[in-house]
Amino acid sequence: MQSLENCPRCGDLFVKSLRPVCNKCHKEVEDMFQKVYTFIRKRDNRKAKMEEVVEGTGVPEEDITRFIKEGRIHLNQFPNLTYSCESCGSPIREGRICSSCKSGIESGLQAEEREKERLEKEEEERKRHQTYHSMDNRLN
Repeated sequence: MQSLENCPRCGDLFVKSLRPVCNKCHKEVEDMFQKVYTFIRKRDNRKAKMEEVVEGTGVPEEDITRFIKEGRIHLNQFPNLTYSCESCGSPIREGRICSSCKSGIESGLQAEEREKERLEKEEEERKRHQTYHSMDNRLN
C-alpha cells in the first residue's frame, strides 16, 4: 500500500512504495554505492580499510556500513574492510555486534533465567509450607 511520507534523508514529501526514500535520494544513494564499489574493486584498493574507503570515495562510513549490512558488498572479497560493533564499537566483519558483546548478552540472559527459576522455586516452597488458620468466632 502506498502512503505519502517525508523522506528520512532530505525531508521532501514523496509517495512511499518500494523504497524508503524519495527518488532523488535513492539516486544519490545508488551513486554513492557505485563510487564505493568501483573504488574497492580496483586491485590496489581491495585491501583498503574502512577509513581509506571513506577518504577515497567521500562516502560516509554509515552509508558504507549499510551497504555491507544490506548484502550489497560482500566482505569475503575485501579482507581488511570492517565496520563497528553496534554495542562497543570494535571492528567486526559480520552481524551487528561482536562475539564479546554477544557472549556478554548471552551470559546476562542466562543469569536472568537462573534468577527467575530460583525465585519460582522459592515461591513454590513458600506455598507448600503455607498454613491456613481459621478462627472460631462463636459466642458461647
